[in-house]
Amino acid sequence: MSRPAFVRRACCAAAACWLGIAATAGPATVSVENETRPTACAEEDNVSMVLRGRGIARFRVEALQPTYLERIRVDSTAPDFSGCNFDGASHPTDPSHAFEPRRVVLHEGKDWLIVGITLPTFWRPHRVPVKVGARTEDDIHLLQVFARKPGAKPREALVLYPADGYWRLKPLPPARFGDGVYGSSVLMGPVETDGRPVVNIASIEVRTNPLAFVLRFAAGGRADVKVAEISEARTALDVWLRPPTRSERPFAVLRSMYVAADNADVAEVSWRATPSSPPQRRDLPSVARLEAAQLRFGRSVPSRHNTSAPDIRFSGFETDSGPRPKETLR
Repeated sequence: MSRPAFVRRACCAAAACWLGIAATAGPATVSVENETRPTACAEEDNVSMVLRGRGIARFRVEALQPTYLERIRVDSTAPDFSGCNFDGASHPTDPSHAFEPRRVVLHEGKDWLIVGITLPTFWRPHRVPVKVGARTEDDIHLLQVFARKPGAKPREALVLYPADGYWRLKPLPPARFGDGVYGSSVLMGPVETDGRPVVNIASIEVRTNPLAFVLRFAAGGRADVKVAEISEARTALDVWLRPPTRSERPFAVLRSMYVAADNADVAEVSWRATPSSPPQRRDLPSVARLEAAQLRFGRSVPSRHNTSAPDIRFSGFETDSGPRPKETLR
């Protein structure tokens, strides 16, 4: 259930104060373009839902439990390469750059465990400095965030790939689903194309109290990403873009997979044209372009692939109608 408007406004104002941002903003809508291409491969990101909007300074991204969660009897999480021209190795069109593999614990606290992974190969050669506390590493391909609870093992809820800017997030799964499973990915920032959509990040700073990421982009500007919630209901990120967006370049892209309605990580789009409009819904293939104040990418038919993978919702789009944000996160 969504929170009342006055609670949302209070939370936004508090978060803006935490980031040193003047809390002067107005609600906004964004355009969404469907650049999905057909595929028979359930392990290929063929879905691209591209978000554009002029002057967007803030928005929220959430991973939510699928609406059919209670109806899941078997959670199908195994890879399915039956319709693919590769079998679990790198995609045949990807470059391959070699690295010395390693795993390093970057932070271990009461609430969070943050781990950095260097993969033996990655499709991009980019090295992005990642700072956590006093420590900086420049060869991390995968940042993992685990939520910690007393008496329970840490559970992963969020990952970020510094070298291409892909985020994946999921709510904490019910106990019967073990570690749960990711589905769609999200790009946030100045999106470019390099064989596929990417965000080129120049550096990342991770703050642990409260948990937040400061991303500085190679194209200029930055994003402050605060982890607002990690729970069994949702994993939520509040995002501030500095400077606000320009309409000609996407500021976010949802990347996912669609083969059929029952074999997809996202199969439909739900949206509100304005914050007070009634919700609308269409099957993914029937969407070309739309204007929305809120978007949810999900499934209402249980999928035989990544059955428990979350829906992804974008909301809270706001324009910056006040002075330039104060630079308090450095």
